[in-house]
Amino acid sequence: MHNIGEKNAAVIGIGNLIMGDDGFGIHVIQYLEKHFQFPEDVNLVDGGTAGIYMAPLFEATDRAIVIDVIAMDLEPGSIVCLGHDEMRGRITSSSMSPHQIGVLEVLEICRFNGTAPRKVDFICVVPDKILPSTRLSPALSPITAKVALMVTDILKQEGFSIEDA
Repeated sequence: MHNIGEKNAAVIGIGNLIMGDDGFGIHVIQYLEKHFQFPEDVNLVDGGTAGIYMAPLFEATDRAIVIDVIAMDLEPGSIVCLGHDEMRGRITSSSMSPHQIGVLEVLEICRFNGTAPRKVDFICVVPDKILPSTRLSPALSPITAKVALMVTDILKQEGFSIEDA
């Protein structure tokens, strides 16, 4: 069971649903909502491209998992898991999506103010096609469920009670 007195956890999908693979994080949130039941202390958040507007969410969260795409020299559909400090070390426009830079800046502001989540992890995938489309590419579509299971496994290991829908 989750420790009483801790803040909640947030799973935040980042991206733009009308730009193909860029919306991957939001597709994972939709999958989680459809296939699992989460306790009240776990928030599933469609972060879209909210940037600085996500500060209150981070300030009210003890544990955050951010799902987004990342530009890397890997096969499309490759999954990259990084902690907050590892992600901070990757701040370059060639390796980040525009959303990650915004999220990282917001997290740095929260850290400076002493209001950042206790722990933040990023689960990112390498996109194939970021073009106007509401669908994921064939490279990313099949890994939506895999990333969703990674999220639920992390939360279960940390004591959050998650059940199949």
